[in-house]
Amino acid sequence: MGLLSDIQSPQDLRLLSRRQLKDLSEELREFLLHSVAGTGGHLSSNLGTVELTVAIHTVFQTPFDRLIWDVGHQSYPHKILTGRRDQMATLRQLDGISGFPRRCESEYDHFGTAHSSTSISAALGMALASRQKGEHRGPNRRRHVAVIGDGAMSAGMAFEAMNNAGIHKDIDLLVILNDNEMSISPPVGAMANYLARLMTGRFYSAARELGKQVLSAVPPMLDIAKRLEGGAKSLVGSNTLFEEFGFNYFGPIDGHDLDALIPALQNLRELKGPQFLHVITKKGQGYARAEEDPITYHGPGKFDPAVGLKPPSAAPKPTYSTVFGDWLCDAATADDRVVGITPAMREGSGMVEFSQRFPSRYHDVAIAEQHAVTVAAGMACEGLRPVVAIYSTFLQRGYDQLIHDVALQNLPVLFAIDRAGLVGADGATHAGAFDMAFLRCVPNMVVMAPKDEPECRAMLSTGLHIDGPSAVRYPRGAGMGIPAGTSLEPLEVGRAERLREGSVGPHGLRVALLAFGSMVGPALKAAESLHATVVNMRFVKPLDHDMIVEISHRHDLLVTIEEHVISGGAGSAVAEALVALGDAVPMIPIYHLGLPDHFIDHGDHAALLAREGLDAPGIEASVRYRAGLIAAQSSEQASRENSQKTVAVR
Repeated sequence: MGLLSDIQSPQDLRLLSRRQLKDLSEELREFLLHSVAGTGGHLSSNLGTVELTVAIHTVFQTPFDRLIWDVGHQSYPHKILTGRRDQMATLRQLDGISGFPRRCESEYDHFGTAHSSTSISAALGMALASRQKGEHRGPNRRRHVAVIGDGAMSAGMAFEAMNNAGIHKDIDLLVILNDNEMSISPPVGAMANYLARLMTGRFYSAARELGKQVLSAVPPMLDIAKRLEGGAKSLVGSNTLFEEFGFNYFGPIDGHDLDALIPALQNLRELKGPQFLHVITKKGQGYARAEEDPITYHGPGKFDPAVGLKPPSAAPKPTYSTVFGDWLCDAATADDRVVGITPAMREGSGMVEFSQRFPSRYHDVAIAEQHAVTVAAGMACEGLRPVVAIYSTFLQRGYDQLIHDVALQNLPVLFAIDRAGLVGADGATHAGAFDMAFLRCVPNMVVMAPKDEPECRAMLSTGLHIDGPSAVRYPRGAGMGIPAGTSLEPLEVGRAERLREGSVGPHGLRVALLAFGSMVGPALKAAESLHATVVNMRFVKPLDHDMIVEISHRHDLLVTIEEHVISGGAGSAVAEALVALGDAVPMIPIYHLGLPDHFIDHGDHAALLAREGLDAPGIEASVRYRAGLIAAQSSEQASRENSQKTVAVR
C-alpha cells in the first residue's frame, strides 16, 4: 500500500491533492477487493462507492458532520478510511467488525443501519436536533448527509422522510442518491423507470451544462443561491419529483469522477435547506467480473480475485430457499390461483425460476414490505392464493398489515419466512429471532417450523390448503440434506410427531425434548446420550395438546428447544398450554432452551449456536445440569420429609 497505509482517519484525506485522492481511490478499491475476497462479504456495492466515500469524507468534517449510509452494506470503504483498515480481516466474523455501520463500533458510524430506507429519516432527526441545540448557524455549523441507493428509494419510508424534510428550510440536510440501477435484484417499479428517465434525454445531456454552473471549481454561488431562494426550477429543466418534495435537486453526475464529486459536494455544503444530489455509480466498478455480474458478486464467499467465483467441485446440498422455489413452481403448475410475491429478494428467496416460468404470476413489489403484505391480501380477497416470500427480519416491517389486512380478515395468505433463526455473518440486524413470538399471538394464524426439507415442502402445501393466514419459517442455508421430493400432500394441522422413545436418563429422570424446526436435528443427537424422548413439534400454533398431555404423564422433565428468543417463543407456548390444560396434566418441570434476551452478533452460524448452547453438546450439558438440580431438590425434599417423620415419631 502507498497512500492508503498513511490514512488513519478522514482528516488525513483532507491533506491530499486531487491527484493523490484519485490514486488513493485506486488503492482503496484494490485493497477492498482482496480484503472481501479473503473474508467474504458484500463486494459489488462497495466497489461502486469508493470515489463517493472518498469525496464525502474529504469535503465534510466527519465525525462532527453526520454521515448515514442507508442499508450500510456499501460502507466498507467508509470503514477502511475511518480507522478500521487493519480490522477488515475480521469482517463479519465472530468477535470481528460488522458488515454494517454500528454506533458502538466507531464514532464515524453515526447511525446503525442494515434495513433499507431509514437514512433520510435518521439524518432528518439529527438535523432537527442540531437546530434545536443551536448547531445550525454559522460557517462551522453541523451538516447531515444521507446516502441512499436507488433500490432503497422505492420504499415508502424514504418518501415519508422527504415529505417531512421538505418543509424545514433552515436545516442542513443533503441526500445523496447513489444510483447504480440496482438494489440486490434488478430494479423494478415506476421509481426505477423514473430514475432511468432522469439519466436520459434532456436531463442527461444537460448534465454538461450543469457542470459549468453548479459543479465548477469556482461556482457562481451567489447567483445559484438567488435562484434557489426565488424558487427557480431545477437547473436541468422542469421540476423533478424530488423538488416537489421541497428539495433542491442537482445532477445526475458521475459518481466515479472526483473532479465532479468534490466540487459538487463543496458547493452543496454551503447551501441551507434540504438538498438532493443524484450520482450515477456502477456496481462492481473496477473489477470486470463484478461489473458483468453484480448479482453473483453482491455477497460472495471467499474467492481468488484472479480467478473469480468458481462452481463447487461437488454439488452442494439444496438450501431451504431452493426447496421453497421448487415447491412454488410445482404448486403453481398444479393450481392456477397460486401467485408469488417478493419485496425485492428474488434471488435470496429462491424465486428466479418461478419468475421465469410464471412471469404473469410473479410480483416483485420492490423494497416495500408493507405493500407486499397488503397487495397479497387484496389478491386473496379475489380468490387467488398468494405466497409472500419474505425474510423473517423484513416481515417485521409489515407486521401491522399482517394483523390488520390479512389476519383480521382471515385471508388465505401464505408467508414463506426465510432466514428464520440466526443468520451467521449478517448478524443481529438480519436474524429471524422474533417471528414465532409475534406470529403466534395473532388470531387465525397457523405457524409451522420444519425439521427438514421434505417437511418444509409438506408444510408449504399445508399452508396453501388452509383457508386463512399461515406461515412456514425455515432457516438460512441447507437443511439435513434429505431430498425434498415432489409431493404436494399437506400435513394434518396441529399434529406433532414422536421421533424417539426415551428411557430413564440423567439422575434417574425421564426427559422429553420438545424441539421446533431447526433444533430437531441437534435434539436427536443430544437425546442419544440423554436417553431422552424427542418430539418434533412441527406446529408452533396450534400446538398438539394431545401430545403434550401424553408426554407430560410419562416423563419427569420437559425441555423445549427453539432457534428463537425464549421470551414469548414456542417454549412459552408449551408452558401456557400446560397451564391451560390444568388437571389434565401432572405438575412437571419445564425448561426452555433458546436465544437469550439480548441481540446475537455476527459470526459463523454453528459457532453462534454453540456459544448459546443450542448445539447437541450444549443441549446435553444444559439438560444434565437441570436434571441434576431437579434431582438435588427432590433429594432435599425427601430428606426434609424424613426428618419431619422422625420428629413426629419422637
